Amino acid sequence: MMRFSTLIKNPADWMKGSGPHSEIVMTSRVRLARNLRGFPFPGFSQEHQRIELLKAARPVVEELPEMRDGYSVDYTELSKVRKQVLVERHLVSREHAARTTGCAVVIDRKQSISVMINEEDHFRLQGIRPGLNLRGAYELVDRIDTEMDAGLPYAFDGKLGYLTACPTNLGTGMRASVMLHLPGLVLLDQINPVIKAVGKIGLAVRGLYGEGTEALGNLFQISNQHTLGESEPEIITQIEKVIEGVIRSEQTARAKLLEDHHTMLSDQVGRAYAILRYAHVLTSKEALNLLSMLRLGADLDIITNCDRSLLDLLLLEIQPAHLQLGADRELSPEERDVARAEITRSRLQAITGPANQTPPPEAS
Repeated sequence: MMRFSTLIKNPADWMKGSGPHSEIVMTSRVRLARNLRGFPFPGFSQEHQRIELLKAARPVVEELPEMRDGYSVDYTELSKVRKQVLVERHLVSREHAARTTGCAVVIDRKQSISVMINEEDHFRLQGIRPGLNLRGAYELVDRIDTEMDAGLPYAFDGKLGYLTACPTNLGTGMRASVMLHLPGLVLLDQINPVIKAVGKIGLAVRGLYGEGTEALGNLFQISNQHTLGESEPEIITQIEKVIEGVIRSEQTARAKLLEDHHTMLSDQVGRAYAILRYAHVLTSKEALNLLSMLRLGADLDIITNCDRSLLDLLLLEIQPAHLQLGADRELSPEERDVARAEITRSRLQAITGPANQTPPPEAS
């Protein structure tokens, strides 16, 4: 199996700012909730039952063709920082990382598929693709779901579908989510109407790390809330239609910023570049928000020699657990802020600031 150091050294393709509509859609993710017959749900089980399930199920997952030579770890063997690194890479959930005995994760070599064992459900199967590609993410997990179903007795009811710990996951057990970068809508104060409109049609809007987290760096997750009574392709089609509408709104907002608010936009991008390039102390929140502006500047050619993949990888590198992993020790918040600024200065060295462009006449 792959070692943790190998996993970290090789970023997945979805971490590099590629894929359809990647200037706005960072990733598409599909998660399936599955449980075994004959075992209580993890939240209602005793430790020995979770260990028993893990012993029975983990070898089956490791032997799947897609997961061979991947990364597999029992949480009792994983430090708190390493677990948090997996959370920051969106390979495991925050809730799963908080658990220990009887829990494990198996990740494929490409870091496109992860199977969490004994999360809220016995299994959470996750597929993740770059850009707007929910169908591609679904195909990844659908294939391993079929293979696991052949070797493990799933809890399934003819009327209710897949049985899950939380009633909202009954039926398909599927959560499809898209991570969007929406600085244009935020700068023009149009984000709240968009979020309300999305909420009215039954989709959830969350922050960077899902439920209960803040939308730092102008990053928003949009996902389905209902899993019962609709097929997987129907849910995906519905979300994609909504996302395409949000993409159009963001594109319109960016065009308006360029045309009507060019000076304000150049100021925001220029300030972000200057602080990131020369600061010696950077908090996580400030860095994410500034990198968001720099990414917008790169996408709109205000900054001309900046590769988006560099910025998307930097978004990962400056997260608290990644900084501590790099330092090989626990860092205080103040030390993390210094280390974050150091990495950012170093990575952005070759990038020149915004060109001195003559802005178009501003609309009155």
